[in-house]
Amino acid sequence: MTVTGRAARSGSPLIRRGDVAGAAAPGRPAGHTPAETAALLDLLTAARPRVETVTVGHGRDAVSRAAAQAFVRSWEDAGGTVPAVVDWPEEAASWLRPARRFAAGDPDAWVVAGTALGWAQMSRRLRHSTGWEPRRTYGFACLGDVRVVELAGPATLEGMRGVAADGSAWRIGRGLITYYPRPGESPR
Repeated sequence: MTVTGRAARSGSPLIRRGDVAGAAAPGRPAGHTPAETAALLDLLTAARPRVETVTVGHGRDAVSRAAAQAFVRSWEDAGGTVPAVVDWPEEAASWLRPARRFAAGDPDAWVVAGTALGWAQMSRRLRHSTGWEPRRTYGFACLGDVRVVELAGPATLEGMRGVAADGSAWRIGRGLITYYPRPGESPR
């Protein structure tokens, strides 16, 4: 699938219906786990330069909203600051308003939860219209799927990191996702 090629020719970052219909997009995200939230906190506290402020974004489905709320509580309990929580729809005309709110204020990092299609659309708008940086972005398990990279386009999410439901980690690079075992666990 050449989603980025089509977007570049049209000048729009939006994913066209035909591209989505042809993609093997994953379904709704599963509920977050305590191990996932803890691993996400560990990733952020280990990041250099130090992360203190985190803007949180999520799709409007109940699972993504719950994951975001759990993260906000945990981050603030650990002494971190959340200057904004931004949600976005699964379908929209452009995603420009939520993208601008999400990228505003130049936080140290962004944390996201959402569906594959919703995040792919939002991340494409972020790259096209804001100063958002995927290398400063961390995602829940629902976004650690190569189909998210395919929908967004390989360069859109380059450097984004996240965690799986079991607490292991992943990173997007070169159009692929690399999965890492939990600390202290040997690779299989």
